[in-house]
Amino acid sequence: MIKGVIKLYIERWDFFLELLLQHIVMTLVSVVIITILGLGLGILMTKNTWVASILLVVTNFLYTIPSIALFGILVTISGIGNKSAIIALIIYGLLPMIRNTYVGIKEVDPQIIESAVGMGSTELQLLYRIQLPQALPVIMSGFRTMVIMTIALGGIASFIGAGGLGVAIYRGISTYFPEMIVAGSLLVAFLAIGVDAFLQKVEQAMTRKVLGRSR
Repeated sequence: MIKGVIKLYIERWDFFLELLLQHIVMTLVSVVIITILGLGLGILMTKNTWVASILLVVTNFLYTIPSIALFGILVTISGIGNKSAIIALIIYGLLPMIRNTYVGIKEVDPQIIESAVGMGSTELQLLYRIQLPQALPVIMSGFRTMVIMTIALGGIASFIGAGGLGVAIYRGISTYFPEMIVAGSLLVAFLAIGVDAFLQKVEQAMTRKVLGRSR
């Protein structure tokens, strides 16, 4: 099996490279949108407890829907292809980003906030100079979880006609080609592990720079 997978990589390297690049682009687009929405909604939740409760219920509910079922629902709405896949990845990735942003900001020491307000900080200054930097470790933890989840879920996006490494997995399943299934799955796993290791280094560097310490 392993020899067959290695042989497949050598003989079809151009095919796998193309799928890898497609997977990276699809994941990157989803991650950028999730990060913007997740941070914005997480910050909004800290300002209004009613909004926070509603958003947490909605995102938790969407998170419980099986991925295949969600893909199937989206196909009837937005059609097959990358569009539906990206929408599904965004829906699944929002929960950890929203929740960690909300929790990270809410857990900032109230005494630090009181001191900043006493020194004349505006609400905007309080957010960008105090709350977000202090919440950075928690937010980055959610960001890492979201990125790895998005990469992994992208592996089944080919079932609704999207590109990426899932194409190799789907082709292997449909043609009963175990080496193709393993080859595609391993690349998804290696991509996720590599990105997570990189993000861990980024997180440590950002924490040292912003908070003056490691996690």
